[in-house]
Amino acid sequence: MTSLVRFASPGGGVGVGILDEASPAATITSLAVETMGELLSKPSSEISALIATADGPTMALADSALSVPIDGRTPVWAAGVTYTISRDARIEESVVEDVYAKVYDAQRPELFYKAASWEVMTDGDPVGRRDDSINDTPEPELGLVVNAHGEIVAYTVCNDMSSRSIEGENPLYLPQAKMFAASCVVGPMLRLASDIADPLDLTIRMRITRGAEVVFDDEASTSRLHRSLDELVGHLTAAMNFPEGVVLSTGTCLVPALDAPVLDGDVVEIEIDGLGRITNRVTCTSQLLPRS
Repeated sequence: MTSLVRFASPGGGVGVGILDEASPAATITSLAVETMGELLSKPSSEISALIATADGPTMALADSALSVPIDGRTPVWAAGVTYTISRDARIEESVVEDVYAKVYDAQRPELFYKAASWEVMTDGDPVGRRDDSINDTPEPELGLVVNAHGEIVAYTVCNDMSSRSIEGENPLYLPQAKMFAASCVVGPMLRLASDIADPLDLTIRMRITRGAEVVFDDEASTSRLHRSLDELVGHLTAAMNFPEGVVLSTGTCLVPALDAPVLDGDVVEIEIDGLGRITNRVTCTSQLLPRS
C-alpha cells in the first residue's frame, strides 16, 4: 500500500512524498511539489500522474520522521451525528435532545469547522482536554482527504476530540466543544483512495488506557455510517472553495459511556484497517497554551 506523507527532509525542512510499505524496507520517494497543499490543489488525474512518475530522492522510512500530513490552507472539517450510536450519545448528554434526532434524519448533515492545518496534531503528539470541561471524550473517525476539485483522493485516521459536557449544555456551544488546543488529530499517512477497496467496510478500533488499566476497548465498522461519503463531501463543497483541499472527518461510531470521561495522562489509541494507527496522551489545555 502507498500513502501521501509529509516527512522530515535530510536537508532540513519538510518534504512531501509517497510512502511505499510494500518494499522489504518501507521507503519514501519525494514528489515534485513543495507542499501537500500544492498537491491537493490539483485534480486527481494530475496527482496520480505525479505519483506514477515520481523519481525524486528515495529514503528509508526508518531514516526519517513523519509529520502532520497537511499544511498551508488545508483545513479539517467534521461531520456529526452520522452514526446511530453518535445520535443516541448526543441525545443522552444534551438538555436539547430533539435537535440531534432531527439532524440524524435531515436532508442536510451537520458539518462544522474543526482546525487549521497548523493546529492539527498527529501520531505521538498530545491530544487536548479542556480545563473548563468536566467531560471530554475522543471520537475515532474515518477522514476523507478531498482535493480542491471535490474528489476524494485519500483516507486517513482522525480523532475529533470533543467536550460532551459543553455541547450538552447547549447545541450553540458546539464551536467551544469542538475547537480547542490539540483537539484534532490526523494520522500521518494519507492512504491513497485507489488502495482501499471499500471505505465503508473498515473496522475502527479505540482503546483508552489509564496506567495499566484499560478503561475502554471496542470496535465498530464504517458500514454503519448513515450517509454516503459523496453526500458529505457534496454538502461541504456546495458553497465553499478549498483551494488546497480539505480533510473531512466523517463522524464517530464509538462512544465511551457518559460517566467515563478521559483524564489527564490517559493514552488514546485509534486504528482503522488499512489506514494506520494514532496514539496520543491526553493533556489539559492549560499545559498546551503559551501564557505570559
